[in-house]
Amino acid sequence: MKKQNRQMRLRFIAISATILFSLSSLAQTNEVAIDKIIAKVDDYIILKSELERSYLDFLSRGQMRGSNAKCQILQQLVVNKMLMAQSEIDSIFVDDSEVNASLDRRMSVMAQQFGGEAEIERAYDKSIEQIRSEIFDNIKEQLTIQRMQSELTSTLKVTPSEVKKFFKNIPQDSLPYFSTEVSIAQIVKEADPGKTQKDKVRNLMLDLRSRIENGESFAALAKQYSQDPGSAANGGQLGFYGRGELAPEYEAAALSMKPDGLSMPVETQFGFHLIQLQEKRGNTYKTRHILITPQPNQDDYVRTENFLDSLRNLILLDSMTFQSAAKEHSDDQLTSSAGGFFQDETGALRVSAETLDPNIFFTIDTMKIGNITKPIRFQKEDGSYAYRIIYYKNKIAPHQANLKDDYQKIASAALAQKKNNKISLWFDKARGNVFIEIDPEYDYCNITN
Repeated sequence: MKKQNRQMRLRFIAISATILFSLSSLAQTNEVAIDKIIAKVDDYIILKSELERSYLDFLSRGQMRGSNAKCQILQQLVVNKMLMAQSEIDSIFVDDSEVNASLDRRMSVMAQQFGGEAEIERAYDKSIEQIRSEIFDNIKEQLTIQRMQSELTSTLKVTPSEVKKFFKNIPQDSLPYFSTEVSIAQIVKEADPGKTQKDKVRNLMLDLRSRIENGESFAALAKQYSQDPGSAANGGQLGFYGRGELAPEYEAAALSMKPDGLSMPVETQFGFHLIQLQEKRGNTYKTRHILITPQPNQDDYVRTENFLDSLRNLILLDSMTFQSAAKEHSDDQLTSSAGGFFQDETGALRVSAETLDPNIFFTIDTMKIGNITKPIRFQKEDGSYAYRIIYYKNKIAPHQANLKDDYQKIASAALAQKKNNKISLWFDKARGNVFIEIDPEYDYCNITN
């Protein structure tokens, strides 16, 4: 329901490790296991189970076993706790609304992986609210650590000479080998519901409003009709929110009513809402709602396909570039800002062919370099359909890393090393400001030395 919800799809690979860690934490709570504190950093503790989970995740990525690896992981956990302790000293905090927004996105991806929230609840024998509650602190810590790291390293940059020096210091036999990479871009258009579909939903909402005014239960109708997965099962309850946290149209309607008032249908980017204001408390307000999202019909899909086809023709006629068209018209937030191009984790405008969505992979497999497809209908992760055109700009053959072809990747690695060095120096200086105690079992790691 929040502004951040559904505004962009998540980059799956970038968050999958975090989700798996969250799930393993949940699974741990269902097991009877002997645990103990192995480190203390001020008021923060590190459990042995936390180290073992991180070590197993390390091994699952194909890394080699070894006591040194476990020491490095423990040191990183200690550094993380120090960052948390320092964040309190420096008054750097993450607001709960940011945590909830991140949690909403992650829960959405988990629901897609499991096949719905009911399947998540079944797998862990807990309600969604219990799961959210247990993951909340973990997410808040992650976001706080990220913010502290950013405070320490945000001004760091690498010069071309530093990148070259970094590359020269890599032993020749340690240079990575990159598989086939491609430079491709897309313009995605989602079919917007037209007036016919919106009128259907608006009339249904008016009917529901009449039924509530005539005595039917708001909660029961929300459970039956609402399409907001986060609140429908709870009778449409959203709880307390502050100003600016919900969609502006929703907030304006809610704050214009008296408690127990019932709105007319309110349209936001998410669909139509029937809102009931329950309570105002200072700058916060509590509401419940029924959300119904209009779905496009066949005419809407045809209109979208025709628009993309016209856009393609303008690009082919050189009336506009693919990049400018993507920035102006694409509905895919992950690629539009980069002119429609897919990016790797370093920001380079090319990706490994192995990581591509199979549908895109097989599409470009039949294309020539420089071609742009006609509009293709495809199914998105949330089950809805959209159209896209794909531009196949370039293909890079498998090769060993070099400065000419892989400068962006090498620069990113050099910057990461520079940031790690900065945090290591900070650790050496800051550890005198906090209390650190490591279990004697891990003395061989020499972390406090």
